[in-house]
Amino acid sequence: MAAIQSTMLPLGTVAPAFDLPDTITGMHKTLQDLRGQQGTLVLFICNHCPYVVHVKEQLIAIAKQYAPQGISSIAISANDSEQYVEDAPDKMQQLMAAWGNPFAAYLYDESQSVAKAYQAACTPDIYLFDAELACVYRGRLDGATPKNDVPVTGAELRNALDNLLAGKPISDEQIPSIGCNIKWKTV
Repeated sequence: MAAIQSTMLPLGTVAPAFDLPDTITGMHKTLQDLRGQQGTLVLFICNHCPYVVHVKEQLIAIAKQYAPQGISSIAISANDSEQYVEDAPDKMQQLMAAWGNPFAAYLYDESQSVAKAYQAACTPDIYLFDAELACVYRGRLDGATPKNDVPVTGAELRNALDNLLAGKPISDEQIPSIGCNIKWKTV
């Protein structure tokens, strides 16, 4: 389990558009289809990553808590499912059923072009965009990892979400997420 940091998309960057298959419904979904009225949370995750598994309860809780407040949570997996079969679309659908389908969609980025457009590097890699789709937060959920005893609270992301919803400034002092690298395809 080699840990790497997220690359930190520049704040203010407009969310890159996408059109990807949703493993929950089988339909293609775009950013415009899924964006939230107050903000959009984009989470690069995968099924098997121990870092994602470690924080999954908070990811689920945050998606459910903030959806009624106009925040849409979109999960995307970009892992090479030929090399990592546990991250294949059918397994993604099964995982979301087990998690209670908390996200607006769990999209599969087979070409990995969306992950590259977002400069995603690890799982989980977390991005929060405002109502105009400008990046206002990117970084970690909180300080918890499978390798430390820090409680999983989601405090840093929750603070950014609360400030966004309250119209308050979000500090630009943000800490990169740490997780497993995205499993890039080899050419």
